[in-house]
Amino acid sequence: MIRKIMLTAIALAGINLAAITGLAEVKSAAAADLRIGYQKYGTLVILKEKGLLEEKLKPLGYTVTWTEFPGGPQLLEALNVGAIDFGTTGEAPPIFAQAAGAPLLYVGYEPPAPTGEAILVPKDSPIKSVADLKGKKVALNKGSNVHYFLVKALQAGGIDYKDIQPVFLTPADARAAFESGSVDAWVIWDPFYAAGQAATGAKTLVDGTGNDGKGLVSNHQFFLADQKFTAANPQVIDATLTALNEIDDWAAKHPDEVAQDLSPKTGIPVDVLKTAIGRLGFGLRPIDDKVIAEQQKIADTFLQLGLIPKPITVADVVRKPGA
Repeated sequence: MIRKIMLTAIALAGINLAAITGLAEVKSAAAADLRIGYQKYGTLVILKEKGLLEEKLKPLGYTVTWTEFPGGPQLLEALNVGAIDFGTTGEAPPIFAQAAGAPLLYVGYEPPAPTGEAILVPKDSPIKSVADLKGKKVALNKGSNVHYFLVKALQAGGIDYKDIQPVFLTPADARAAFESGSVDAWVIWDPFYAAGQAATGAKTLVDGTGNDGKGLVSNHQFFLADQKFTAANPQVIDATLTALNEIDDWAAKHPDEVAQDLSPKTGIPVDVLKTAIGRLGFGLRPIDDKVIAEQQKIADTFLQLGLIPKPITVADVVRKPGA
């Protein structure tokens, strides 16, 4: 009797195990999912709202999961731990991420947008030039695109990075600190730049073009993917880039519609978004030698300042043609 019960239990266990295994296989088959990290603003947000990527990936059997991040460093940390497969950031975050060993791959970029980032000071601030930032508290998102911009702006202003007091805060926290007077200046990018200025009347001390107009930084936007995911699913990455190229072309021709679409999603007024959109660089491009050299210069600068722990070679993490 006992033996019969045991055999019955084993049989039932086998049935349950088979059922569980079957469910796992079904789940695995349905788990063809591209996990995208995006920020509050930019081409990926427009792509998300239009639903074009889902259409492109459906024939490939892929769905899309979208996750918002407050900035590039946080987004690439998610990529580093395997939580996302694809995302977009400015120039500096991939430098820090590569130095930390993140398995990222540059797969495309957008044209320069130097007017899309700036150093802001309160409207009644006595600070009149970058040189006046010496000894002052300057808020920024550590490792973000504005980190390098700040370094270059300080150099152009004749002072060293060590001469200021950097206060590392996310955009939302930085704005609160800026409005309360806890910091003297705020280094920020669009649309937070446009929104913060519109709300507070803040003055632009300098933007990415520099006070002489010759240009301090390019402020490229990069699209980055997980190395293993790209190697295993090149067709998914290609379809994503195709969708991005199409949405870039559409957005460049319809800035007012873009502002109308994004305003309720971002909580930013349409007129403020129009200002920010006017400073975007549209037109997806493959990574080339010129942009690799610019990224390498950023990496070398951060190494000299002790901001990254070791030298890196940007070209090592660039997607090769046909890969």
